[in-house]
Amino acid sequence: MPDAAARVARANRLIDAEQSPSPEPAPFGRMERLCSALSRNLPASGVGVSVLTEDSHLGGTIAASDVVSRRLDELQFTLGEGPCIEAYASRRPVLEPDLLGHGSARWPGYAAAAQDEGVRAVFAFPLQIGTARAGAMDVYRHEAGGLTQGALSQALTFADIAMRLLLDSQTATQAGGAADLDDALAYRLEVYQAQGMVMVDLGVSLDEAMARLRAHTYAHERTLTDVARDIVEGSLRLSKDEP
Repeated sequence: MPDAAARVARANRLIDAEQSPSPEPAPFGRMERLCSALSRNLPASGVGVSVLTEDSHLGGTIAASDVVSRRLDELQFTLGEGPCIEAYASRRPVLEPDLLGHGSARWPGYAAAAQDEGVRAVFAFPLQIGTARAGAMDVYRHEAGGLTQGALSQALTFADIAMRLLLDSQTATQAGGAADLDDALAYRLEVYQAQGMVMVDLGVSLDEAMARLRAHTYAHERTLTDVARDIVEGSLRLSKDEP
């Protein structure tokens, strides 16, 4: 069996053997098991998978091995910076072994928040096959330092499997099957709608509307998707006095 096929087969066995970290069945239960399996076997302190829009400005986390990893993944879309966004935009792995050093200059706000959670290194892998791309997978570690060649190969294998899971979900949805991908990506429409509503309500540009959404999200320690949902549903209106 070729090395690549053997790595994929081994990774799938690890995923099959993993318990989902979510207490309730989730639309992306296998994706969450993938995150948990990679975190346990790499090893890492956590793993998260997020999907992004084509311009990489908007995104949301669909699976994570733990609460901290999900929070750090989501924070990138509030701040507009981070390894996931960079990996998706560049279509290349982003490997940051030292958030206290180079990482602090690279992503000031994100690196500080990650350090507060005890994370010292982060590695992001774009989810892509050919010209198609969907998001990125983040690997977090409490210790500074780079990945070994074996760990890097394993992470790339899991990223490939994650991309294929997304493609399989999309195919199932188009065929009239499970609507997992539609459910997981519903946040996109909500954020776009909220951005437009803030633009009209406050009389600002689209870019400023997004900046105000992110500022409110950060100030109130919420996620961008939750704030957008409240605005769309009418339970929240941003004030012109907010920065």
